[in-house]
Amino acid sequence: MTTETKTFHVLGMTCAHCVRFITEELQTVPGITTIAIDLPTGKLTITTDRPIAPTKIQTAVEAAGYTLKAPGSAPAHAV
Repeated sequence: MTTETKTFHVLGMTCAHCVRFITEELQTVPGITTIAIDLPTGKLTITTDRPIAPTKIQTAVEAAGYTLKAPGSAPAHAV
């Protein structure tokens, strides 16, 4: 089995409930095996057991009510 790790930035999270909502949505995406979200930095790291299109990850994050930034994008900081 081949695993792949991807990192993104999520905008709009303010609390642990935000992390929970995003995690619950991502758990519905087939192939995601681990989900790690760092609230202070907005960093989302997932591990997959198969290739997953970034649009599927984006759709799940947006369904939870948040914005996903592409890998390698600098996180936007609240003013």
